[in-house]
Amino acid sequence: MPNYRRSFVAGGCYFFTVNLLERQRTLLTDHIDLLRDSVRRVKVLYPFHIDAWVVLPDHMHAIWTLPPGTDDFPVRWRLIKLLFSKGLPRTERLSSARRQRDERGIWQRRYWEHTITTDRDYAQHVDYLHANPLKHGHVKRVCDWPYSSFHRYVREGILPMDWCGNVENSLNVLD
Repeated sequence: MPNYRRSFVAGGCYFFTVNLLERQRTLLTDHIDLLRDSVRRVKVLYPFHIDAWVVLPDHMHAIWTLPPGTDDFPVRWRLIKLLFSKGLPRTERLSSARRQRDERGIWQRRYWEHTITTDRDYAQHVDYLHANPLKHGHVKRVCDWPYSSFHRYVREGILPMDWCGNVENSLNVLD
């Protein structure tokens, strides 16, 4: 079995990619209110700051900053995934391994995380995250995707509404 190594930095800032097991499903956007509620409930128990977030039909990207002295992002993701899964009917296909372990077939078991250490790294990940719906062809303009912290960035004056333009002139942000 592979030895996955996570970087744990107390009070750290992290970029995450979390995927559904079946990438053709649209559970995250179909059940966005359940996802939002799951995140809210976990934040009450285990606080964290959401720097940026985008939810696509089959995966999501997030940037979190943990409170000082805390590095336990795995428990937060485990609980978010658990609460979301518990709120869904049991309609997914299950492999024999998942059936034996009494697991749901909603999420990929692992997720990708990257510790952000510089301002440039942070800015690049925020841009990548916000441009992701464009990259995957869900919209022609970033502002048209409703499940993104991009709208908060616009309200706060951090980004203009026409940031990243459209598919034709957005290649530099997506590379």
